[in-house]
Formats: sequence, C-alpha cells, structure tokens
Amino acid sequence: MPAPRQYDQETRDRAVRMYRERRSAHPAESAIEARRQIGALIDVKSETLRGWIERSEIDAGVRPGTTSDEHTELVRLRREVAELRRANEILRTASAFFAAAELDRRLK
Repeated sequence: MPAPRQYDQETRDRAVRMYRERRSAHPAESAIEARRQIGALIDVKSETLRGWIERSEIDAGVRPGTTSDEHTELVRLRREVAELRRANEILRTASAFFAAAELDRRLK
C-alpha cells in the first residue's frame, strides 16, 4: 500500500498553475528558477513540483509517457494477471493431485 500523500490534488493543481503563470509572465527566467520560486512560495521542494508539472504535461498529452489513467489501469490489470496465474497454479496442482489419486484407485 502506498504511503499517504502529503499534498492534496488541489494544492498540486494550484502549484502547477502558478508555475505556468510564472513561466508566461517571466519568459527569460529558466524553468528551474521558476520551480524554485514557486516552491518557496508554497513550501514545496522544487523536485516535487517538477514531478507534478511533468505528470500534468503527460496527462495533457504535451509530453510523451503513460498517463495517470493508463497507469492505474496497468496496475489493476497486472494485479488481475497475478491473481489468475495463482489460480491457474492452484488448479494445475489440484488436477495433478486428483489424477494421481484416480490412478492409485484404479491400480488397487
């Protein structure tokens, strides 16, 4: 189970919006400096803010990558596949057990 998130979605969205506004208001400023300034304003590390910005760009289709919805679906499907593999292994083992028992019964 993942650790609880320290910042809610509203805070993340506001920080990303502030970053974009700062980038458009100060085009000569680097992206790193803009993240530092916004991070200092809302008391968030610039690397955390970078992750939020990248995630929002991926979700918007601006940057290549797996969107949040696709990631959630992949996690769900991987869990389902693992569960089905466990079930198949149990069924395979049970089938072998009952086949062996049937052979022993026929031989006696």
